[in-house]
Amino acid sequence: MHDFIERITAYVHWALFLILEVLSGFLLFQYNHYQGSVWFTQANIVAAMVHEWEAEALSYLRMPAENAALARRNIILQQNIDILRHELAQAKGDTTTIKREWTNSSMTLIPARIIDNSVRRRDNMLVINVGSDDGVAPEMGVVSGTGVVGIVSDVTSHHALVMSILNSHSSISCRLRGTEYFGYLKWKGGRPLRAYMDDVPRHAHIQKGDVVETSGFSNVFPAGIFLGKVAEIKNSSDGLAYELEILLSTDLANIRHVNVIDNHNKAELDSLLSQ
Repeated sequence: MHDFIERITAYVHWALFLILEVLSGFLLFQYNHYQGSVWFTQANIVAAMVHEWEAEALSYLRMPAENAALARRNIILQQNIDILRHELAQAKGDTTTIKREWTNSSMTLIPARIIDNSVRRRDNMLVINVGSDDGVAPEMGVVSGTGVVGIVSDVTSHHALVMSILNSHSSISCRLRGTEYFGYLKWKGGRPLRAYMDDVPRHAHIQKGDVVETSGFSNVFPAGIFLGKVAEIKNSSDGLAYELEILLSTDLANIRHVNVIDNHNKAELDSLLSQ
């Protein structure tokens, strides 16, 4: 107890000094108009800076949720644009056009976050933080706001393993936008932003910069999801078709938020195709 009292008395002059400083400051700003106005102005500036920092911090914390929402909205818009494009072609009497049956009600987008990823290997995989408890199953497509990411390979209760499009076993059915010329998008290793579309017929009119998108000829991805643009036009190894080098729209080394596509009609379509 004696030591405690000695410690208090040792610092009592500092406490008294602080009290007098606060009191003198209060009297100075309270009864002197100029000093009071200066204090008020500076206090408002500091308060504004603090509020700005707070707003930026809150905006940063909300960014992942906003990015996920924008990605979902972008996928739905791409799908709706593709449906409208085909309906317009039908209205003009193009009987070769097949109407797409994908609608917003026939699919659900399950938001997810990438927790492990690779782009430097021959067979790249990634892991997302949703699994069977969230409705994810093998053979579901995974997309981001910029395009296709991959296909679910395996799932646990709370996680899923995804075969990236940067995988030698990946093969995505795709087409040239505005045409019905289709092929398969494959990755041959090397640069993570380059893939190849093969089996494009030689009579197809192709130009650099043409958009490549999903064809819709599978139960994994709806038609019209952006894949990339034509960067180079080459001959296939047998010379009977074109092989297109594609600049991918999605930088898999720089994404975090994705969506898993749950096609509610997939089981029914799979059953028909297996017959």
